[in-house]
Amino acid sequence: MEDDLPDWLPTWCADHLGAEPVAVLFEARSISAVFGLRLATGRDVVVKAREDDGRAASCVAAQARLADRGFPCARPVTPVTGVGTLAVHAEELRPGGELLRGDSPHVAARYAEVFARLMTALADVTVPPPLPNPRWIRWDHTDPGLWPSIEDLDRRDQNTVPAYVVETAGRLRGRLLAADLPRVLGHADFEAQNLRWLGGRVWAVHDWDS
Repeated sequence: MEDDLPDWLPTWCADHLGAEPVAVLFEARSISAVFGLRLATGRDVVVKAREDDGRAASCVAAQARLADRGFPCARPVTPVTGVGTLAVHAEELRPGGELLRGDSPHVAARYAEVFARLMTALADVTVPPPLPNPRWIRWDHTDPGLWPSIEDLDRRDQNTVPAYVVETAGRLRGRLLAADLPRVLGHADFEAQNLRWLGGRVWAVHDWDS
């Protein structure tokens, strides 16, 4: 099993969680690497590692405050630590629940209600601003062109992006750059795959799709 994990991960788990992993429950790798693990003690955790851009500690601190206030997010169980160029932390696994699928106004309203609840809970949380914004929402970037530079996406055929998307993004970015509004904390990857629902209510909000 350990052959499938980064060399540093078993030791990191032993040092910070008290036991090495004995099973991989799930794994996702993209901009970050996310590992759902079962430890030798029987405890299930999620370990997330990403390039350290200075944002992770503030994000995890805000996430912990949300959990303390009863918001159904995965509670961090370690602080952020450095492993080479990576920022690494672990959080509780919240298993169960289902995706809420669909594109009806009713489904959209359900997600909007959760997002509003999250933003309200974060409104008075004070942490060092986790800037710059993640690359995929970096509307205030200084790169040439409309989109922030993301190597994997820049290599793709840009002609496949519909013209109305480009036009809408340009107008939106212009409005954001012109706005004089306070910055707020939020969830930069609030998408359906990062939420689970149980018994008609939101059960878990996380960011485990990597």
